[in-house]
Amino acid sequence: MPTPLVPDGRPLTGRWLRLEPLTEDDLDELYPVLADPEVYRQGYVMHHRPESLDDGRDLGRRMFLRGQGEADGRGGGRTAYAIRLAGDSELGPAGTLVGTSSLLEADVHNESTHVGATLYGSRWWGTPVNAEAKLLLLGHCFEDLGYGRVKIQTDRLNGRSQAAIAKLGAQREGVLRRHSKREDGTFRDLVVFSVLTDEWPGVKAGLIERLDGAATKQREA
Repeated sequence: MPTPLVPDGRPLTGRWLRLEPLTEDDLDELYPVLADPEVYRQGYVMHHRPESLDDGRDLGRRMFLRGQGEADGRGGGRTAYAIRLAGDSELGPAGTLVGTSSLLEADVHNESTHVGATLYGSRWWGTPVNAEAKLLLLGHCFEDLGYGRVKIQTDRLNGRSQAAIAKLGAQREGVLRRHSKREDGTFRDLVVFSVLTDEWPGVKAGLIERLDGAATKQREA
């Protein structure tokens, strides 16, 4: 296994998506995703739904840009990505920002990291977006950076997110009760999943099969 490295923010490109480090300049485009009412109806409840562009910018800075580019290999910092469409397709025009996801808690000694702070607009739920984003991020973690364990987690209230993570092939580890305080003062129970390095080939094959099937449907449409 290669020596684990701290994520360096290199762009990640697939069939549908291109992931690049999220910047302040992306926050205005992220606002419609962050303000999508469907997201909050499905259990995304760690913070309030922003009611204005300025509110959205502030929330984006706090939720996704805090610690950006400061991953230290000891659990601090993050590498947050802007997830954009790589080309014109039925998903939308090339360059459209469809969401964000981050690599967090990079722990070089224990060869573990966390793919989290993931958010997509409801327009792209049930499309190849989540599968390809996870293929790119997990592949980067295991194949480029040499990690042995990648954690993926979600709020217990977010059943849609739990189902999506399980569909990736990640293993459910359990629930951390009263784990963290939400913005409104309530506490969330955290549902934890993971993928290990020896599970990655099977998970990867499943994701590629899903994406190949989506590409076939697109050609036949």
